[in-house]
Amino acid sequence: MILVTGGTGLVGSHLLYKLLQTEEKIRATYRRAHKLDAVKHVFSYYSENWETLYSKIEWVEADIIDIPRLQKVFKDVEYVYHCAAFISFEPNKYPELRKINIEGTANIVNLCITNKIKKLCYVSSIAAIGQTVNPEILIIEDTAWNPEDDNSVYAITKYGAELEVWRGTQEGLDAIIVNPGIILGPGFWRNGGSGSLFHQIYKGLAFYTKGGSSYVDVFDVVDIMVQLMQSDIKNEGYILISENMSFKDFTEITAEALGVSKKQKLVKPWQLSILWRLDWLKQKVFGKRRRLSKQLANTLTSVTLHDNSKIKNALDFEFKSVTDSIKRVSELYLKDKKV
Repeated sequence: MILVTGGTGLVGSHLLYKLLQTEEKIRATYRRAHKLDAVKHVFSYYSENWETLYSKIEWVEADIIDIPRLQKVFKDVEYVYHCAAFISFEPNKYPELRKINIEGTANIVNLCITNKIKKLCYVSSIAAIGQTVNPEILIIEDTAWNPEDDNSVYAITKYGAELEVWRGTQEGLDAIIVNPGIILGPGFWRNGGSGSLFHQIYKGLAFYTKGGSSYVDVFDVVDIMVQLMQSDIKNEGYILISENMSFKDFTEITAEALGVSKKQKLVKPWQLSILWRLDWLKQKVFGKRRRLSKQLANTLTSVTLHDNSKIKNALDFEFKSVTDSIKRVSELYLKDKKV
């Protein structure tokens, strides 16, 4: 039996679709029943027989911070893919981020140890990996995390979650950690992930910054996860990225794929500095949700270059090009717009 936590998210839903191509028994957790529709929708992209596939999943309502309910989920489970997480860059969400990402992961790790799980795969993020002093130097898995840096609340909690997984390996648990870049995949157009980028660009994203990041196709992520779990590799972490790309290039390629205007205006760092302060003031005075934190503003103006050679060498893996991923996701976005 394979357990997938966070089965209703972007990675979780695509991972389930991948796993269902085998004869393995699959159990997946969800927190809210209405989120199951998103999984069905993702399946419908790739198969006319999606309802039959979906029916093979044993769904269990469970929260990773609810230990009594979570204990029942582990019955007869041998392998665990831990995809459940809370994604937010709002500083005031730190307590919730910490509870779900760190405490929730600790619960999963503890139950894996108690139930003698054969192997755990944890989905982390490149946000949990350290930064190089020189932005032209590639970031690798061993690049040191600096707690004194002005890290985002999301990055802090994903790094903390990784520490829980490594703690588990010291207690006898075999585990793998994957650190994907920005994951490109369809079906989640307004949930704050990469899907929302496609939605914003389609609606008209007229600005860009001089920063850049690393991108990867969702199917590359789940393919690697499954290969790592089926291999003898254990207690290792891997950066999963296809290419490093500037935000300007990403938005221009996406705009072209979506058939919308590519005209953009540069937003300078000093302008973002003003904007994040105004955003903070709106939250304090009017209780508005934060949309631009200081850390996010810094990210938008920073260039990070990640190295994917470790995973390529370990599995002899070739990534899909970012341009091809953008085109595929854009086609599905436009298809959904017509429905």
